[in-house]
Amino acid sequence: MSEKSKNWVKAEDVARLAGVSRSAVSRTFTPGASVAEKTRQKVLAAAEELGYQVNIIARAMNTGSSNFIGIVTAGFDNPFRSKLLAPLVHQLALHGLIPLLMNADDPQQLAPSLKQLLSYHVAGVIITSGAPPLSLAEEYLARKIPVTLINRHADLAGCDRVASDNSQGAHLIAQHCTNRGWRKIGFIGEDAHHFSTSQRYQALKKLLGDRLVATRFFPGGGYEAGRAAACELCEEQPDLEVLVCATDMLALGAIDGLKAHASRPAVTGFDDIPQAAWDPYQLTTVQQDTALLARHAVDLLLTRIAQFELPPRQRAVPVKLIVRRSA
Repeated sequence: MSEKSKNWVKAEDVARLAGVSRSAVSRTFTPGASVAEKTRQKVLAAAEELGYQVNIIARAMNTGSSNFIGIVTAGFDNPFRSKLLAPLVHQLALHGLIPLLMNADDPQQLAPSLKQLLSYHVAGVIITSGAPPLSLAEEYLARKIPVTLINRHADLAGCDRVASDNSQGAHLIAQHCTNRGWRKIGFIGEDAHHFSTSQRYQALKKLLGDRLVATRFFPGGGYEAGRAAACELCEEQPDLEVLVCATDMLALGAIDGLKAHASRPAVTGFDDIPQAAWDPYQLTTVQQDTALLARHAVDLLLTRIAQFELPPRQRAVPVKLIVRRSA
């Protein structure tokens, strides 16, 4: 490979070949900038011949803005959050935006990661459910960087929220229990203060009344928590007819935990992750519409980028019950 082929083509190279000024090249590749059509065609032809690509990072440094969007999440191994990332990236791409993923699993890395996103002059930030603390959102908002929360709660200026309709989901599960004639119902959730778990549990508690006879909360949740909680609850309440789980991962763990247990209550989940449809589980669950969550999140963020001072907004995304063999 020659030394020349190792170097990036610069705007100056395009300007020289097109016979125009460096600023004309810049205006050609800046959306909305004014440039004569004849000049624009010369620049595009020269750029095509040379293989020129705009240096987005350099532009961000020069202008103070960019088309980078930070996506902050925790638990990349969580199937639901993985399922949500694909439509988020797709929606951002439709608007010419580039996602920068930040893993908030490690509290020690939050401060360095925050500085890293800020160094890219991100135009906005999307924070998903999970562990990232809301203090992180406040850090961005203090710098007038718009934030959209997915399945989180916060009343912060410059911050919008989109969440699945947990109340509707609880109604669907409660009605399903009623239709099945179940009177002895157990609940397994993540931390009691977790936004989604709390909303789902409180709604179910109100709807089910004294039919909800046993409850377990496991901070962090997950497969192993569901497995342990199911065994504990069935030891204490052998006559349980169904275990209602706040997430699918809890439900999958519960199903596996009960395989060696004398008591075999039905099990329901919430999310409809891909594993829920696998033959060993066939989990009855409440399906979150990840495509619609992503669409609303990006739409809220775009309008907030255009007008930061808008009042905080909230959107609820409908859910639906998927009935399979587990319940």
